[in-house]
Amino acid sequence: MPSLLHLDSSILGGNSVSRALSAAVVARLKSLDPTIDLVYRDLAAQPIPHLSGSYTAVVRGGLKAGHDAALQADLALGEAVLEEFLAADTVVLGVAQYNLSVPSQLKAWIDRIAVPGKTFRYTEKGPEGLVGNKRVIIALARGGFYGPGSPAENFEHTLSYLKSVLAFIGIANPEVIAADGVNVSSEQRKSSLTKAEAQVATLEIA
Repeated sequence: MPSLLHLDSSILGGNSVSRALSAAVVARLKSLDPTIDLVYRDLAAQPIPHLSGSYTAVVRGGLKAGHDAALQADLALGEAVLEEFLAADTVVLGVAQYNLSVPSQLKAWIDRIAVPGKTFRYTEKGPEGLVGNKRVIIALARGGFYGPGSPAENFEHTLSYLKSVLAFIGIANPEVIAADGVNVSSEQRKSSLTKAEAQVATLEIA
């Protein structure tokens, strides 16, 4: 049974364009294959704590966790988040751009899945990604226009960052469905969402 991990990161709830897009992506894939096993995580409603020194010392440094209950709970959460990601055949990321980059809630999730020996490793030839067999679909909403050739292109650190970190762990070609200019006007928001949803309708099962 194919598995799909769906994550949302926008703090805007029902007013979020990225949530609407990611939900449309998931609905499209489920319509094509109703047997897909879906796992959903709302990173805004249930945020993952940012990395701590003690967590990193255990996960990446091999130190013992000891009897710290809070650290034990954090380690268990990190393991669950990583296993969700590793188990998924397809990952759908609902991404809102905030202040030119990804939401901190999404960054916290990325920090839990970028784990040496699990999703990447260091070799004599440099880092090597270990999870290149996954399909990742990014459903992205940006308030302005940051695409290639736009005046603000050099200020775009959301999609460029996501592509870099995904490539680092072995996922070289994520699919991107973007709605730009959603804060420019209500007409532009509607137009961008309509165009993005038309792109969603073309998605096929990998």
